[in-house]
Amino acid sequence: MHRPSHQPAPLFDTAPLPLEPMTVRIPTAIQLTGIGRSKLYQLIASGEIETVKIGASTLITVASLRRLTQPQAR
Repeated sequence: MHRPSHQPAPLFDTAPLPLEPMTVRIPTAIQLTGIGRSKLYQLIASGEIETVKIGASTLITVASLRRLTQPQAR
């Protein structure tokens, strides 16, 4: 029976990093922001929220949700 040879330790920590999604589906965007479905679609239509279409799926960019919910400098 062949036993595997000793593997050297990796040079970098291989633990997975916590990743933030780049996009979310509409129901998730509603939950994250507390915005109603109709209002969310109005914001999409006005261009205030960016979407990405992949096949039949409409995805909302998390970056546009963050910009929307940032306090505005006055």
